[in-house]
Amino acid sequence: MAAGTSPNVLTVDVEEWFHICGVDGALAPEHWPSLPSRVVVTTDRLLDLLDRVGVRATFFVLGYVAERHSQLIERIAQAGHEIGSHGHMHARVYTLDATAFAADLDRSLAALAACGVSDVQGFRAPEWSINDQSLWALDVLAHKGFRFDSSMAPLRMVGNPSYPQAVHRRETVAGPIVECPPAVTKRLGQQMPFGGGWGLRMSRPSTVLRMLDARARAGRVSVFWVHPWEIDDDPPVVRLPARTSFAHYFRLSRFADRLETILKGATFGPLGPVALEHVR
Repeated sequence: MAAGTSPNVLTVDVEEWFHICGVDGALAPEHWPSLPSRVVVTTDRLLDLLDRVGVRATFFVLGYVAERHSQLIERIAQAGHEIGSHGHMHARVYTLDATAFAADLDRSLAALAACGVSDVQGFRAPEWSINDQSLWALDVLAHKGFRFDSSMAPLRMVGNPSYPQAVHRRETVAGPIVECPPAVTKRLGQQMPFGGGWGLRMSRPSTVLRMLDARARAGRVSVFWVHPWEIDDDPPVVRLPARTSFAHYFRLSRFADRLETILKGATFGPLGPVALEHVR
């Protein structure tokens, strides 16, 4: 790892609290414009936290959010954070075909460009949805000029436990792209999320920091991910399927405080510098 590059990476998926894949009814896309928006207040709170602890991160921004809150995206960029694409309409990639995925990417890039962000090199799919059903998406990303991706999770729930856990270079028909998987760990005999989601929210900061130190000593990059809605003081609560409800609401209380402790206890940086070491 190059000097000055952190082994710990912080990424943020910039989306609304209602951007939940596979949920119809009141949270279906046709109802999004009428739902209360919380993304500005929660992302601003996260920006304040990162400024307080001196951390720069990679923000994967949903095009839907960029279209509606351009000043927020400008504040993210002005604060020195890297900006990537999270797609436009928060659709699982494996529910699309290559043409629809490319169109969704183009909409997201146009929305970011309208906010003054033109050099977008990284992508993260909603719900880590580049998997065995959608590996063709890496060809599309490389063709569009993306240099790194963080969408393939070595987790049974959304990806495949056999996927590499290390940052690695993959070849596509349009050239190489660097894949940056999320940090996972083994619990109860199977892979579980460690660097984000319910897996991070359930863990004591002291435990997380010990694991980070051990991974760094072993030369392992740890890619963390958070969402602005996870630090909402007054999160909207809706009825969801049991598994989705657990993933979305489990142990949100005081998560911002636990996250701050973790960020103060280790060194974090953006994903791009780590990823791009693998294409030199």
